Amino acid sequence: MDNLAAFLVTAVIIGFFMLRYLKAEKKKAALAREAAEKGKLYSSGPQSQHPHIDANYCIGCAGCTTVCPEGDVLVMLGGKAVIVNGYKCIGHSLCAEVCPVGAITMVMASPSMGADLPFLTPEYETSIKNLFIVGELGGLALIKNAINQGRDCIDTIASKIAFPGTPRGSSEVFDVLIVGAGPAGISASLRAIEKKLHYLTVDEGEIGGTVAKYPRQKLVLTSPVEFPLHGKFKKTELSKEDLIAFWHKVIERVDFKFRKGEKVEDIKKGEDGIFTVTTPQGQYRAHAVILALGKSGSPRKLGVKGEDLPKVMYRLIEADHYVNKRILVVGGGDSAIEAAMGLAYQVGNQVMLSYRKDAFTRIKERNAQRIQECMRKGKLKVVFNSIPTEFKEKTVIMDIGGQSEEIPNDYVWIFAGGEPPTAFLKKIGIGFGAQDLTATGSQEAKAAKEAKLTNQSTQEALSSH
Repeated sequence: MDNLAAFLVTAVIIGFFMLRYLKAEKKKAALAREAAEKGKLYSSGPQSQHPHIDANYCIGCAGCTTVCPEGDVLVMLGGKAVIVNGYKCIGHSLCAEVCPVGAITMVMASPSMGADLPFLTPEYETSIKNLFIVGELGGLALIKNAINQGRDCIDTIASKIAFPGTPRGSSEVFDVLIVGAGPAGISASLRAIEKKLHYLTVDEGEIGGTVAKYPRQKLVLTSPVEFPLHGKFKKTELSKEDLIAFWHKVIERVDFKFRKGEKVEDIKKGEDGIFTVTTPQGQYRAHAVILALGKSGSPRKLGVKGEDLPKVMYRLIEADHYVNKRILVVGGGDSAIEAAMGLAYQVGNQVMLSYRKDAFTRIKERNAQRIQECMRKGKLKVVFNSIPTEFKEKTVIMDIGGQSEEIPNDYVWIFAGGEPPTAFLKKIGIGFGAQDLTATGSQEAKAAKEAKLTNQSTQEALSSH
């Protein structure tokens, strides 16, 4: 009798936990299907780097679905990891790093998705030999990626220079000229110092590039990365100011050859293989050129009447300079949402965020949660399906769901993206059309798996003898 009672108690306990487990799994599956259906709405798919999953090797551990900072890029369907919201991926690569069997390979979008991207080899070389592109301009976001590419690109150039018979430039010809002083440009410059290359870095702005133009105290999410002349940089979340201060601390210890306020107007390659880089201040000659320009370029305008008024702006640096104002922010991306929330928490501001679609679709998971909280607290009014049709001195005329409304207004910020320097790249002869690496993704994962199995077999054979 005691044994029967113990058995029944054990069965009830096991059943309870089994039901909880099945319920949780059912909920996960429902969320996965919901994410998959949502992903179908955006058939354009991944825009740049994204994970490619070899289903033959995926063991269904679900580790990759839990580490992504961008939310439901990957979900588990049918016991396998599946990419359902590829457009959200910005290349963290954490999913590939956590996969225990090497079933995930980070690849670029297909050529149809990357037709507006410059053609690049795996070494970041363009269609023009010894002319390289690194960072966001090549299709990858994230400070981590930019730093890695800038560093690796210099390694490639240094290896060419070190090859016997390769002509080395005179004192008047640089080994490499780096255009841009953002994360990729700074990393390339410091690596050039490490490699003892004759280099120069120029930028039309200041050190920091696009990061320097972020709103004050904007959090910059990064990952542990090997930074030239410093070593492992382990912080994973810090403000824009802290990151720029770190860069200055590193470059102040070395002879950082930098010229600010010089916008590159033209790049020509001579018959001797040497590039001539032209800026308003003069010309520079170099054996290799690295373009680390970023891709934001000039702010994209809406073409709305009154857009040239002084109150209409395209960048927000100091949110706390604006208090007790009636403000309109236009856009549905992360920049627009972060600016709107920053302004909404200043004293007395009345902030409206206008977005032309009926929902935010391409924002970071962190911002999606924060904007919902901001709306719940009544700090910010979000108006979907709306566009401004005219800006006036004290008002803005809006089309909201097909109805015209005139709204009191003091300031407008427009975040409609930027015009990338595509025309400049084409002008200097760079070819466009990204390589389709997805087709080789399975092969790379398969090769890694086979190499691992071969290594295990070899070790077993050796140990048996």
